Amino acid sequence: MRTTMASMKTALFVFMHGVLHYAVCRDVTLPTGTLYRVAGFPVSLPCAVSGFEGPRTQDFEWFLYRDDAAGRQMGVVSTRDKGFPYAPFQPRVKNGEVRVERDSGDKVRLVIQRLRAEDQGKYECYTPSTDITYQGNYSATVAVKVIPDTLQISFTRSLTGQPVPEGAELTLTCSAGIQSEQLTHLSVTFGKRSGGEGTGSDGTGGEVSNVREIISIDKMLGIVPGRGYKKRYDDGEITLEKRNGEAGLAVYVMKMKAVQPDDTGSYFCEATQWIRDPDRSWQKIAQRTLDIGNLTVQQIAESLSVTSSPRGEVTLQIGSPLILTCEVLGMPSDVNSGLLVQWMKRGSVSSDMAVAGGVEVEVARMSPDGVVSWGDDLSRSSGGSMEKVSEGQYSLKLFSARPLDSGVYRCVVSVYAGRRNPGPSTPATHTQRSEGVTVNLKTKDVLVSAVAQLPRGPLLKRGSTITLICTATVTTTGPAQAQVQWLRWPIPALFIRGGQSTTPDVTLPAPPVDDKPKVVAALMYDGVSKIYTNTSEVSIDRLSAVSYRLRVHTATMEDQGMYACHAEAWGQDPHGGWYNTGTRAESNAVTVYLYSRAADLLLIPLVVGVSSALFVGILIIATVTCCFMKRLARQRAQK
Repeated sequence: MRTTMASMKTALFVFMHGVLHYAVCRDVTLPTGTLYRVAGFPVSLPCAVSGFEGPRTQDFEWFLYRDDAAGRQMGVVSTRDKGFPYAPFQPRVKNGEVRVERDSGDKVRLVIQRLRAEDQGKYECYTPSTDITYQGNYSATVAVKVIPDTLQISFTRSLTGQPVPEGAELTLTCSAGIQSEQLTHLSVTFGKRSGGEGTGSDGTGGEVSNVREIISIDKMLGIVPGRGYKKRYDDGEITLEKRNGEAGLAVYVMKMKAVQPDDTGSYFCEATQWIRDPDRSWQKIAQRTLDIGNLTVQQIAESLSVTSSPRGEVTLQIGSPLILTCEVLGMPSDVNSGLLVQWMKRGSVSSDMAVAGGVEVEVARMSPDGVVSWGDDLSRSSGGSMEKVSEGQYSLKLFSARPLDSGVYRCVVSVYAGRRNPGPSTPATHTQRSEGVTVNLKTKDVLVSAVAQLPRGPLLKRGSTITLICTATVTTTGPAQAQVQWLRWPIPALFIRGGQSTTPDVTLPAPPVDDKPKVVAALMYDGVSKIYTNTSEVSIDRLSAVSYRLRVHTATMEDQGMYACHAEAWGQDPHGGWYNTGTRAESNAVTVYLYSRAADLLLIPLVVGVSSALFVGILIIATVTCCFMKRLARQRAQK
């Protein structure tokens, strides 16, 4: 029994040793063939070895069995023997046309820079043994077929190198084709080389060249935009089309609808021939590049000029027409560009700062499609116009100038080069502003005063009617009206705690500035009243030429506060139109405090009394009931 077990162990050991030894035996691999490659173009054959013993860096030797040499072996190149190549390969190995490039210690590539027809045959990759025992395969072979070069590429018109205006359309045409008996595919790429000053890794400056692919038709006939051009392709600004041509060549047409300054550079067309190897991988087997020419894009900013007239300073009477003209020069006539023209104004006579100060606001604009829109002052849409007088000339007309129209006007032009009707999110190619035109209006001397008061009467309580009077006077020459607005602030807490509100018409020196006031009501210059609060019933009217009344009916606690009136002076121009003179006055603040009613004061004692009576009654009933039940229980216990 022991002898049998020992024999089985020995047999198992020998078997496992054989399996492990076989698992780590040498194996040399090459791509699966047959491989078809084009004469005159590079070929690369990768070879790898695994499962070997000895040093990590292995040597490789390449042999060729030519189809026309009756299977005779020819040494091509070796990693360990410089004299290994046969005579036909010696000069090619010496000048580097045929060489071995090492990827790692166990992986190399045979590179033939320019494949020849006589290079067709079976290639063998052999690895000299470094193993203790000779196990596995030490070489592998692959068949290479050399097919003729039939890749053709041409263009019909080259770039002249003359400057092209920004926004112009660019069309490049390239013809390409292949006539091969073997099934191959073709891809075509349009690209650009741009030179510029760069900085090397050593910190020194120098000329660098950047090659960028713009757009391609790949080997599967799919359109592929280059990196950095995808947005323009998605927006339809760059297209590539394949058309049928003559003599077996297809025509490829690339269009740029609007060239940009970054498009300056040297353009080329590149055709690539592809084949699918037996391992299902795509390989590039031929490629030709054709220079189309240089493109220089002239920027709009270099030629654009925007001027406004009249120049300098203009002084007008109130009610006179204001006419400003904007002239745009330097736009290329052969480029279909869209223009956004805006009239901007900074400052006015109502500003607390100088005429040239303040915030710049838009008066009017004309979009690229000719639509005119007005800025914040929508009333100007009926009192003015903006027109395109002629090509490159735009006018702004205010039929009756008002004091608020004074300020510094500028014409701002935004150019959308090559885009006649840009989208709302399309950025402008270039924006330029004209010199300012200062507009002054001769105004009359206007004085405005306002005084607010609360007429004496009974104490105001919740539910009463609050009546406030504003006396607003306007002193000037010619017709004038006052526009009155009532504002309300909350009563300061310190004022309420101080107990100073013993009378309802207490007057403070000025309204508080910490809290934002609420507009209660307004009486416009034309007699139209506007109510801005919906908590109570409010009315506003005019009692006399200078007296304005505000009434808050059935007042609530929310209506108490500090009230003040603001008065603005409006004048009338010679054409009968009314305008805001910009002169205003603020009245003193009047405090309105609502006292509690008698019914409100009796409500608390009444509620307290009823509650106390109910509590005492319940307590008495509970006590009597408890005593009665105890006595009844004792009587029953005695019986």
